[in-house]
Amino acid sequence: MMVKAKTEDLENFITVVDCGSFTAAANLLNTQVATISRSIARLEKELAVTLLNRSTRRIELSEEGHLFLKYAKEGLDTLSRGEEELNNLKGVPKGRLRVDAASPFLFHQVIPYIEDFQIAYPDIQLDLISNENIIDLIEKKTDVAIRIGKLADSNLHAKKLGNSTLHIVASPRYLAKTRIPKHLSELKHHALIGFADSAKLNNWFLKEDIELRPRITASNGEALRQLALNGNGIALLSNFMIRKDLENNRLVELLPGTVTSPNPREEIHAVYYKNSAVSSRISAFVNFFSKKFSL
Repeated sequence: MMVKAKTEDLENFITVVDCGSFTAAANLLNTQVATISRSIARLEKELAVTLLNRSTRRIELSEEGHLFLKYAKEGLDTLSRGEEELNNLKGVPKGRLRVDAASPFLFHQVIPYIEDFQIAYPDIQLDLISNENIIDLIEKKTDVAIRIGKLADSNLHAKKLGNSTLHIVASPRYLAKTRIPKHLSELKHHALIGFADSAKLNNWFLKEDIELRPRITASNGEALRQLALNGNGIALLSNFMIRKDLENNRLVELLPGTVTSPNPREEIHAVYYKNSAVSSRISAFVNFFSKKFSL
């Protein structure tokens, strides 16, 4: 029996369901909403059923849509596994690999080695995505994610890349206009830089019980680093992003030994689903970069 549904239409259908809207799916796939709409309409016409019930506010799967979604996902996964097995026979990882990491990790640990990776694996097409929060790998169609902090997902396969120690730091520019803190209690009198909307990341794991309130907050670690470099205050930052700053005296470590280590914020893992159909590409990426990372 000839299969009428095109793989591109199936992928678009699944993405719309995962994202919850045509607009979100179009943004994720970097295409036009009209293209997604035509794709779904074409799929429904070929199958002679309504897969999605549309309203002005939301879309919902029809009964037929629920049934077909399961087989669409299984079918595409089987095709992906088949392509992967063929590539394995050739001995060369090949295809698209979508990698997610927080922006500081991308900037300081991944991007500097992309040229070398592409020389080693010219047939892997990398999509580098920056998210500051933990994402759903399936929903965001992500193959492997670099996660900073203690893991909680039991359905993910994880490879620990190591620990990155945390340092209390400030720039010489900031320290020139204030008294250098000699004790943890003095931090309360300084301009502290922290994360916006994330109480967990504003836990400094200090060896003394001191309540700290940031004066300036930002949404990602690279913004915190830039604020510190430009003399705006004191921050707690991971070694993987400030190692060179410390070596070149752009930042100065304060109160060494006062942060509890190891602590949950220091752990760094590469995570992916155990049944991933892109295992050779993931292995190539993780094995290559685990030797490059300076945590």
